[in-house]
Amino acid sequence: MLVLLASNFAWAGGYQVGLHGQRNAGMGLIGTSLNNDASAAFYNPGALAAIPFQYSFLGGASAIRGITHYHMAKPSIYQATTDNPLGTPFYLYASARVLENLSAGLAVNTPYGNSLAWEEGWVGRFLIQEITMRAITIQPTLSYRITPALSVGAGFVIANGSVDLTRKLPVQDDSSEGELNINGSTTNYGFNAGILFVPIDGLNIGLSYRSRIQMELTDARADFSVPMSLESNFPAENRVSTSLPLPSNLDLGLSYHGSENLLLGMSLNYVFWSQYESLDFDFAQNTPALPDSENPRAYSDKLIVRLGAEYKVAENFLVRAGTYYDPSPVNENYFSPETPSLNNLALTTGLSFMPFTDFSIDLSFVYIMGMEKDVRYEPENFGGTYKSRVYIPGIGISYQF
Repeated sequence: MLVLLASNFAWAGGYQVGLHGQRNAGMGLIGTSLNNDASAAFYNPGALAAIPFQYSFLGGASAIRGITHYHMAKPSIYQATTDNPLGTPFYLYASARVLENLSAGLAVNTPYGNSLAWEEGWVGRFLIQEITMRAITIQPTLSYRITPALSVGAGFVIANGSVDLTRKLPVQDDSSEGELNINGSTTNYGFNAGILFVPIDGLNIGLSYRSRIQMELTDARADFSVPMSLESNFPAENRVSTSLPLPSNLDLGLSYHGSENLLLGMSLNYVFWSQYESLDFDFAQNTPALPDSENPRAYSDKLIVRLGAEYKVAENFLVRAGTYYDPSPVNENYFSPETPSLNNLALTTGLSFMPFTDFSIDLSFVYIMGMEKDVRYEPENFGGTYKSRVYIPGIGISYQF
């Protein structure tokens, strides 16, 4: 019971979200080398000064519907499925060319998050029952075009994160099991910087870096609901502190206009997941049943490979397609059902329709296949086979002139 109470938390594996623009999402979530609109403020601040518009405004959202299946190891036939709430990451961008070679922009994104709920009574409910986590970032950005072929930029990132977690406790009376709910929020800061290089007409090379942001969650609520006879061991309104890294990213992108109507692109996204070494908890009120804890995570750095294409069917109609492979950073010995992160293969598509000049309606759809894998969470001797499917439609609008 001591370990169950303290060893797991919501901020586990695969919590990075890449849905920061419908055009980019339709092309495999690439964007580092693109200078089409104000979304460059997030993907590559260096490209912001090279977009071909005086002003650019974008907004949009996606709807994430994810399903994870769990099968207990044979000979058991037990299985469980998540009933996740709908995730709704969003983005807002604005940019303006304030001088001939200087542009300013603002990006508001949800680059990290997770919403998951396992079915009631499932066998892993003492590890996790339900979790909602989100980080919202605000990034003012400046970008300068040094030459027609080279531009640079940087942004200051303000990140606000929140978490709401519920898990069952293996204590009960005649009516129900015990329960723990953790709820809190925090704010911290980082930066985003990038370079765009155009060596020849039609070829873009982009490089960007987003810094690590350490989200220090202090004095979060830790509310226990247990039988009256155990209340002294589980203070009803306790507090807990912990921290989670939003890992740094190093991205390299290339895009090429194969013809007047065809755009091809690729991106290599290196995520420094090894910055997530351990998840430690410090409870304000400790008891013999509720000590502080140190919990290894031992994530590994991973490289995401993305490919995408866009084709102009007509002057006011474009179609897109893409794919990417996103390997799981989770250590196989510490695989938890809190955020079951598998090796993911994704297929993407999208389109844009311009009903009138300068205004675009952008649609995208992302389908992610989480590859089946037999894994364990060794501290609790909890294992089984997981697989997942995620469906993400998205819609956005843009206005540029």
